[in-house]
Amino acid sequence: MYTSQLVLLPVFFLMLPEGASPQPSSFPLEAAPTSSVLKSTTQRGTLQSSAVGPATTQDGPGLSTVGSILVTPFAPENKTVDLFPVLPICVCDLTLGVCDLNCCCDRDCYLLHPRTVFSFCLPGSVRSSSWMCVDNSLMFRSNSPFPSRVFMNSNGIRQFCVHVNNSKLNYFQKLEKVSATNFQTLAAEFGGDLFISTLQSQSPPPFYKAGDPILTYFPKWSVISLLRHPAVVGAGGVCAERNPAGFLESKSTTCTHIFRNLARSCTLDPVLDAASYYNFTVFKVPRGVTDLQNMKFQVPVTLASQANPPLLARNACLNVVSQVTYDIETNGTFGIQKVAVRFKQINLTVEPVVSLQQDFIIRFRAFQQSTAASVTMLRSGNPGYIVGKPLLVLTGDISHSMTLLQSEGNGICSVKRHEVQFGMNAISGCKFRLKEEVCSQLRNEIYQILHGSPRPEHVAIFGNANPAWKGEWTSIINRSCSTSALNCTSCCFVPVSLEIQVLWAYIGLQSNPQAHVSGARFLYHCQHIQVSQKGADVSLTTLINFVDITRKPEPPRSQPRIDWKLPFDFFFPFKVAFNKGIDSQKGSPCPVFILCLLLLGVLNLGTK
Repeated sequence: MYTSQLVLLPVFFLMLPEGASPQPSSFPLEAAPTSSVLKSTTQRGTLQSSAVGPATTQDGPGLSTVGSILVTPFAPENKTVDLFPVLPICVCDLTLGVCDLNCCCDRDCYLLHPRTVFSFCLPGSVRSSSWMCVDNSLMFRSNSPFPSRVFMNSNGIRQFCVHVNNSKLNYFQKLEKVSATNFQTLAAEFGGDLFISTLQSQSPPPFYKAGDPILTYFPKWSVISLLRHPAVVGAGGVCAERNPAGFLESKSTTCTHIFRNLARSCTLDPVLDAASYYNFTVFKVPRGVTDLQNMKFQVPVTLASQANPPLLARNACLNVVSQVTYDIETNGTFGIQKVAVRFKQINLTVEPVVSLQQDFIIRFRAFQQSTAASVTMLRSGNPGYIVGKPLLVLTGDISHSMTLLQSEGNGICSVKRHEVQFGMNAISGCKFRLKEEVCSQLRNEIYQILHGSPRPEHVAIFGNANPAWKGEWTSIINRSCSTSALNCTSCCFVPVSLEIQVLWAYIGLQSNPQAHVSGARFLYHCQHIQVSQKGADVSLTTLINFVDITRKPEPPRSQPRIDWKLPFDFFFPFKVAFNKGIDSQKGSPCPVFILCLLLLGVLNLGTK
């Protein structure tokens, strides 16, 4: 039935009009038509080039939707011309009797050139195009009845392409039904071994390379797996658990888990249980999977902090994992030498819907540097700051990163904070719920929430500042709110926002400038609140602004040549000529006397 209808369809070619760029990325420049394209006319129709609009549809690799050259049959004036003979089924025609937007095959639109009206054509509404290309140097002329063009790719190589007439494009295919009679035949044709492990199909490499997944082994179940490092998915920041960790790729991510029934998930969900993050061994090198009984290729995961199992007590889930940190020590091609994990655990209140933010950190360091006396210090540049790296601050002798407020899912201020990135202006806010009624204690608590704990005292001038060298740090100027007298016994003057101003500039060579911090200031803004309203919310805001104060030098000027002489007076050229190029600032009567003699001679000649 379908075949008889398709035979009666007029011919529809899709080619590129003059000046249009083909859609595939391998053909970025405009095409030059060959003689076969110019002669592609029929006895029953005329070629009409449709206007090309913004083509945004993509049908897959090797296929593209491009401008069309439509072959329309001649029809009497009193009959309707079929404008869309190519697509018997218009998949985007969802409203009968109404023109659907951007549906180029909708017969209700009555558009001869849909691209002149629509901004783009929906997928499946126009015939897809398939081109077969070879190097142009291998073919000089085409005897094919199909349209052909010469394209030039991004590398400047000319390619000869033929438009393949694939009748199966954009048509619904009749699916093959599987039954007991034809199952063996189809299984012999399409069947094969499924779920073949890559470790079994090919021999594992002798050692890890940067970015390779790290192999793990669960002895209890005799299962080989991968070390996971959850990633953030979607706008809500949901955790993707099956994301593998890459060898030598230190990362830190924060994502969210949502629990609909925390009372049940508390003791059953492995995400909340610390034991699920260390009850396995890690292969030093990939070739260890060939001999699972040989323990010299396996490294156990050691605990670097206390890890209590989750416990459901009354209306709370205790010992929930909120942060997981892996410290992995490597030794070149000898692979992984040591793996340590530490946890941070919190308690959650059982509610109908509970969201939990978890931090996952994985850090790699060289095995030779992992001694008891060695201290790991992360730099934000060497020496100058790099845009996007943490802004380093100092509290006492402890170096850490400057942070801003961070809110929970319900908007309440979280104990977690955003890390300030150098050169990146940012603003954040949250709600603080009043608990204390004593004004002084409330004010100090809000101050600590705004600037973080511990309070930054100095900021690093360069990205490689050493905490032991005080000259590499500059003090942060604090401008706190002065307590003002107010005739109100239930009022308290507290800070509600913190504006951090950082002045920085480029220094050094223009060819390799280095960013350094010139100064920083904490500017607090305060207002009066009613402390008697216990449980009320106060909106807090933190803002950081980086100000570039770089003063660029004047552009260099060309140096004057040694032989340059400036004319100080009218007789300067004569002085230079008689002094043989030696500059003389003192006037000499000899050139003047000689010039006067020359002038007298000229006057005497004129009077004769």
